[in-house]
Amino acid sequence: MTNSTVVELIRGLFMITFWLSLPLLAIGFIAGIVISLAQIITSIQDASFSAVPRLGAFLAALLLAAPWMLAKLISYTTSLFGDLGRFAH
Repeated sequence: MTNSTVVELIRGLFMITFWLSLPLLAIGFIAGIVISLAQIITSIQDASFSAVPRLGAFLAALLLAAPWMLAKLISYTTSLFGDLGRFAH
């Protein structure tokens, strides 16, 4: 296995990790901003007021994105195992 092959494998790993985490991170970011704005407008500074809706948003995003995430992960794993002979050299 050459250095360029290792770099290619690690690059692919980082890219698939990025794409799999992007929907959840985006939903968390948007939910955090919306909840912060709601706290500013209503002057409610309760910790559960920010945690419960954010967790609900994460759960909803995970449930909606899970089929897509699983398909991407299966595709990546299949291509990785398909190229296993190339990495054995």
